Amino acid sequence: MSIESGIRDKMEQIQYSIRSTASFPTEAIPYVLRALDAFIILLSCLAGAIGYHLFIGDTFEVLPSFAVGSLASLVYILRMNGGDYYELHESAKPQLEVREILLCWLSTGLLLTLIAFLLKISAAYSRGAFIMFYIFVPIGLLVARKATKVVLAQAVATGSIGRRDTILIGEPSEISAVKTDDLIAFCGAPDVRRFTLSGRGEYLAGSSSDIATINSAANFARRHNCRQILLALPWDETDRIEFIKDQIKTLPVALRLMPDKSVRALSDSAWSRGRPGPIIDLQRAPLSELQRFVKRVMDVVAAAFVLIFFLPLMTLTAIAIKLDSPGPVIFRQTRKGFNGKHFVILKFRTMRVLEDGPDVVQAKRDDRRVTAIGRLLRSSSIDELPQLLNVLKGEMSLIGPRPHALAHDSYFEVMLSDYAFRHHVKPGITGWAQCNGARGETPTIEHVAKRVQLDLWYINNWSFWLDLRILVKTALEVLRKRNAY
Repeated sequence: MSIESGIRDKMEQIQYSIRSTASFPTEAIPYVLRALDAFIILLSCLAGAIGYHLFIGDTFEVLPSFAVGSLASLVYILRMNGGDYYELHESAKPQLEVREILLCWLSTGLLLTLIAFLLKISAAYSRGAFIMFYIFVPIGLLVARKATKVVLAQAVATGSIGRRDTILIGEPSEISAVKTDDLIAFCGAPDVRRFTLSGRGEYLAGSSSDIATINSAANFARRHNCRQILLALPWDETDRIEFIKDQIKTLPVALRLMPDKSVRALSDSAWSRGRPGPIIDLQRAPLSELQRFVKRVMDVVAAAFVLIFFLPLMTLTAIAIKLDSPGPVIFRQTRKGFNGKHFVILKFRTMRVLEDGPDVVQAKRDDRRVTAIGRLLRSSSIDELPQLLNVLKGEMSLIGPRPHALAHDSYFEVMLSDYAFRHHVKPGITGWAQCNGARGETPTIEHVAKRVQLDLWYINNWSFWLDLRILVKTALEVLRKRNAY
């Protein structure tokens, strides 16, 4: 890389950071839109009840209407939250989601009617008020959605709203063909950070220039917490697309292939109306913004409670370790966490050695390095309790793939192509693999492959209820002491 290109790249990063800092935070937009929908539903419920009771000349009670409106808001938002409906790249598109809104509200109304019938609460909330409420809401939601689309499109065009979580990687001619309207349609942004690969005629499989560009993009994505990478490449360059996909798989981002110039030419009429045509999802982001928020709240609340509950036991454990053998109470080791970032894991010391480097020997059954008190701590999993501090610091989660020593990580990543996907979520104190008996030593690559398979199933099927199930199963595994040594 020349000095001039290096300076230009640095200036672009600074300009990108200035635009992102000066703009309204993109992360807050989905929450604002959800709150707006909830307000419209609640307001429509109150307006319908007031209008109906004034019409028939009857008295009006606020509490039943408020309860119905709140429940309707919750059901509607949960149902609409399944896709990207509240995300900026969808909210800024010009077309109005009439069908989706009407179908979602229809099913919400039917569910409310069923609940009222089963709980026999229809007497507390009149049918006339419900009918008016049922008519008012879709009108309000459609009007509000159209208004927000206009406002967001203007804000995006003027740069008042910046999108920091999307970057564009592509071949020069394809990148130059990507217009501002294309980016707004795909990600709700008039401009994103661009990384240019070698030209179509210059491409060689695994070329050093392309690898350097992809590494720069990956580092940029990590620094700015990007959640999406768009690829602008000819669709017939399948080998190149697969190569980039393999290079990007360590990042917890959505990787999407944009229509190339040929595909856009075939769908030009749809393109001109703001509908970007087909886009191929090569890799999806592991958890949505709301899911990460729910998981983090659960981590903080549960970790704080468990830490306070076990504080006396942890104090006695620290004293026992100090009396049992020379050395520190806490064992520290560098491990790889979310997005491949390094952190220092905390455990009660159970061995006479403190290995942390290129050579780390796994603990085996009847390992002579384990101290007397350490054997008890390992069999009861008490040695893992200090990791609650890692959870509170945000480096780990209560539940997720167990992190391994860096030396083992490097070996496993070479041997197993899917191993890197474990870093798409925060590592956990326990996980789906551990509560299914995949604990202890991994003497063969087959043992590691089994754990990776279980970890990837957890990442792809995460839910709040799954985490609760894993916590219960982990407690049973601790009592069984299966593969704990």
